[in-house]
Amino acid sequence: MGHLPKLIQDLALILMAGAIVTLLFRRIKQPLVLGYIIAGFLVGPHFHLVPTVVDNENVKTLAEIGVIFLLFGLGLEFSFKKLMRVGGSASITALVEIVFITIAGYFMGKFLGWSTMDSLFLGGMLASSSTTIIIKAFDELGMKTMQYARIVFGVLVVEDIVVILLMVLLSTVAVTQQFEGTEILLTVLKLIFFMVLWFVTGIFLLPTFLRKTKKLMDEETLLILALGLCLGMVVLATQVGFSAELGAFVMGSLIAETTFAEKVEHLVKPVKDLFGTVFFMSVGMMIDPQSIVQYAWPIIGVTLLTLFGKLFSTTLGALISGQPLKQSVQVGMSMAQIGEFAFIVATLGLSLGVISDFLFPVAVGASAITTFSTPYLIKYTEPFYQFLARMLPDKWVNRLNKYSTSTQSIQAESAWRILLKSYSRIAIINGVMIFALILISLNVVQPFLNGKIEDKSLRLILLLVLSLGSSSPFLWALMAKRPNNLAYKELWIDKKYNRGPLLIVELARNIVGVLIIGFWVDRLASATIALLVAIPVTVFVLIVFSKRIQRFYQRIESRFITNLNAREVAAARQKIDGLSFQAKREDIGTELLPWDAHIIELQVNPTAAYIGMA
Repeated sequence: MGHLPKLIQDLALILMAGAIVTLLFRRIKQPLVLGYIIAGFLVGPHFHLVPTVVDNENVKTLAEIGVIFLLFGLGLEFSFKKLMRVGGSASITALVEIVFITIAGYFMGKFLGWSTMDSLFLGGMLASSSTTIIIKAFDELGMKTMQYARIVFGVLVVEDIVVILLMVLLSTVAVTQQFEGTEILLTVLKLIFFMVLWFVTGIFLLPTFLRKTKKLMDEETLLILALGLCLGMVVLATQVGFSAELGAFVMGSLIAETTFAEKVEHLVKPVKDLFGTVFFMSVGMMIDPQSIVQYAWPIIGVTLLTLFGKLFSTTLGALISGQPLKQSVQVGMSMAQIGEFAFIVATLGLSLGVISDFLFPVAVGASAITTFSTPYLIKYTEPFYQFLARMLPDKWVNRLNKYSTSTQSIQAESAWRILLKSYSRIAIINGVMIFALILISLNVVQPFLNGKIEDKSLRLILLLVLSLGSSSPFLWALMAKRPNNLAYKELWIDKKYNRGPLLIVELARNIVGVLIIGFWVDRLASATIALLVAIPVTVFVLIVFSKRIQRFYQRIESRFITNLNAREVAAARQKIDGLSFQAKREDIGTELLPWDAHIIELQVNPTAAYIGMA
């Protein structure tokens, strides 16, 4: 008899238990995530009436892969442009809710006597709501098309990205054990730098590569490439000091901007579902009933904080963003639950070894209670609003509604605000690209040339030419590119008040560009060479060859914008083609004469042998 590895036996047990329990949960119309967790508990070490998983370490590794593919799938559904289209109302609502509930969760942990790291991770676990549960409840109650549902979906999008950032900050704090503001600020700046760098280079390179290889890309190759890119970004993210989850999410959001997004999402879904099931069942395997009983009061406290804290903070955020009282209450009562991210955040804390084991049963217990309560909260938003409107003084309700009306009437942005946003976009994108080239020149190009060229002068000249030459398009854009909008022209025409500030902005960014060149050359050679040679020569080249550099930069920018909008353009073209086909189909009946032909509809047996044959 051949030897069967324990992992295969464990997988058979996990998947069979998961299938049976989730069939039951589909029957009783409850979220499958809870079914997976219960199935994991049944095959875990704390339940002995059925066979138990043996190879826990390998199952743990598969669960970590599950988290990666869950975040990759979330990124495929996300896309950066979706965040830009969320709008101010959803963003303000989400930020108010996240800040409030994260701080409240931290102080709840400290009140219960938990350690600082346990309290921090509890706040992070409470920061997100469950997209799956909310969408399911909206579908069942027929409320998906309600006006406030748009705000809810926008809040969920913002929550996803903010929780990803929270995970990065929590992992940094957990590793360094430092809570200073300077350390956190440096982590945020580092995160912004790499996010912008990955986004710009990814959008520039990935869609072009996929378009060039489209004819060679069958489903098998595309699946392998997508998973390889995902895991490659995971490795890169961990190498620069971030979590694997961030890398998976970023790569998913990059692919989401390509024309292959829907196809990749369809191909990856079975892989994501398989490993995601293993992850959620591994969560259930960690549940100890004795711990749940032991920590019953903390579970109740966290549940009440989630229900009332999220209801209050989300409603408050919606009111601040300018939503009417009724719509704000509806949004608040829809968000009062703990999402699947709570388990991912807890898994991160356990993998880093900085949180206690009891956080899992607390999260699972609170999640289960709030999951079951969500449909009822959404269903009874109208009666609760009526009760609240009767309880509040009429003067308060009128003032809130007046505030909402006045806030929503502010639609146009000032010309200066539009212009400063454009300048900021130019500075951030090109500044990040220049800083990335600085790092490459210092850590890759300089060591390579040091090992290949013995002549010091020749080596320095070649290093400066390669470094500054490769960055010249971005230096030109940082110092001279003007925003492509009407706001600049309007302000420039109004010379009495605006030309002075505009000239100051132009002068300031030129000074910044010169300082960057000086800093860069100082690191490569010396301050003397930077002041006497590199800065004058570089500025001279940028002025003399400005038109050529501008044309080259415009080609880069055009490629980037084309790739960024390729998915929307393809969708619009497909829609037009569909309308054209429908119009041609309708014209057939008018072009044919009665004695030439006639059109009838036929119903074909779906099990016929000729189905699918050309």
